[in-house]
Amino acid sequence: MLALTAMAAAAGEIPFRIGNLLYSDDFTASLSHWTAELEKPGVVQAANGRLTIDVPAGCTVWFRPELSGAVLIEYEATMVKAGGPNDRVSDLNAFWMAAGDVLAAHRSGKFAEYNPLRTYYVGQGGNGNTTTRFRRYIGDAELRPLLPEHDLHGPEVLLKPNVSQKVQLVAAGHTIQYYRDGVRIFDFHDPEPYTHGHFAFRTTYSHIEIRQFRVYRLLVS
Repeated sequence: MLALTAMAAAAGEIPFRIGNLLYSDDFTASLSHWTAELEKPGVVQAANGRLTIDVPAGCTVWFRPELSGAVLIEYEATMVKAGGPNDRVSDLNAFWMAAGDVLAAHRSGKFAEYNPLRTYYVGQGGNGNTTTRFRRYIGDAELRPLLPEHDLHGPEVLLKPNVSQKVQLVAAGHTIQYYRDGVRIFDFHDPEPYTHGHFAFRTTYSHIEIRQFRVYRLLVS
């Protein structure tokens, strides 16, 4: 079996093993497994082993296959800062286990239009790279609950320009987690977990490169 990361495994933080690879995308040429919602025209393309998201406003890129059961989602992400018009280093965000007819909705890419989802969400380096937050969306058009312990501001959880980081999202029954480079940032016990749904990259006004997208089955002990 695969280890989540050597660092996290050594710390004894992970209550499961990693099983079969369910999905992978190395972004060589096609975006056939993805669909993008953009608030303003921008670049969302796959080529040369990376997914490039270079956008001046809100953008969500949904993974078309629906996920179910205990899963680990992982990918490598780099916030590009190279003088481009969108190179802001902010908002490496994600939805996961977003339930319902997610792909059939006609959204403009504006962030408020995602409020009605029932999903997990992390906004890493949001608000101009000043906050990292976890939310459990409850399907309300206005309310997006935020617990104080899920509203972080320390430099250790914010973004760095031009540095690749490994992101790992866990949905395993009641256990919902978010890791960056093997370090657990959020660990949430959900008494009523979302057990199936879609994953999406989410950002706004930024330039991101994504590599080595993987989804694994988790073996909960």
